[in-house]
Amino acid sequence: MSDGPVILIIDDEAQIRRMLRLSLEAHGFTVKEATTAQEGLQQASLARPDLIILDLNLPDKGGLETLKDIRGWSRTPVIVLSVRNSEQDKIELLDSGADDYLTKPFGMGELLARIRAALRHITPDTADGVFSSGGLVIDFSRRIVTRQNEEIKLTPTEYSLLKLLACNAGKVLTHNQIIDELWGLGSQPDTSYLRVYVLQLRKKIEKDPSNPGILITEPGVGYRLLSI
Repeated sequence: MSDGPVILIIDDEAQIRRMLRLSLEAHGFTVKEATTAQEGLQQASLARPDLIILDLNLPDKGGLETLKDIRGWSRTPVIVLSVRNSEQDKIELLDSGADDYLTKPFGMGELLARIRAALRHITPDTADGVFSSGGLVIDFSRRIVTRQNEEIKLTPTEYSLLKLLACNAGKVLTHNQIIDELWGLGSQPDTSYLRVYVLQLRKKIEKDPSNPGILITEPGVGYRLLSI
């Protein structure tokens, strides 16, 4: 049995669970399973997994309600699996505490990448307080940002936006989550206002701002900073 990170799968489809278990164990993860929301919540409490994969269509309780239950006491990363693909569904999931989502059917390669990103969650208080991605380096303690070893001058809002995205590297942040963090709960800046800051930031941190490779748009939902 692997002694790698523990992943809890909450899904009532035996075929999906089997496929996930085989793939995840082959990549060094330890896998726990639950077939209902109630069993999943018990396992999440007892097994203390490093990450939870949660299906939205559970027989005893909706996945969204289950997610909210988990978030009531745990900050464990949660990746949601769903057949739903609307922007509003994605936004509701992320605003309710999901770290990421995948729409069925999905490729294992993509799921593994999302898992790695969620487990690699960055905070400025960890390690040496430095974030690095594709030639971009953020020194949180000194508030210095460089690209290809050249210092970049950012406005306070641009730096706050970049820091927020870097501290959640690999995770989708919705427009509302970003606006609440930057301008405060209850503030109502238009999303086009946020888009202006994203465009300004891309001009400074991206090799090709018109074809971004680090600060990625999730259409209709929000933004994701890649750790590459």
